[in-house]
Amino acid sequence: MRVQAQRHRQPVRLPRRTAPGVLGGQTPAGSSFTEKQGQYLAFIWAYMQINRQPPAERDMQRYFGVTPPSVHQMVLTLERSGLIRRQPGVARSIQLLVAHDILPKLQPVQPVITSVQRY
Repeated sequence: MRVQAQRHRQPVRLPRRTAPGVLGGQTPAGSSFTEKQGQYLAFIWAYMQINRQPPAERDMQRYFGVTPPSVHQMVLTLERSGLIRRQPGVARSIQLLVAHDILPKLQPVQPVITSVQRY
């Protein structure tokens, strides 16, 4: 029976990704956001400029091509981070709590090809 020495590895701490155009990913309130969170925030702002109302989670799902639970988790994360505010049970109640001038440019989403070819 061989006994191997156990190695205790320290977790590698990678720098947090920041949204492009944001100095250190910091908002005026001091909270930071990731590149993906920045894209969701930019979408919310752009949607509100075009439609004069906040987007529904379904609108974000269509744009980003993700599942309903993924969008909902992102909304909860943005709310916990203090980047948005919403009223539970009220549709289209998202309010941005960050200035639009620090948001990154909304990038077009690449479509996912899901067709399967038979040989």
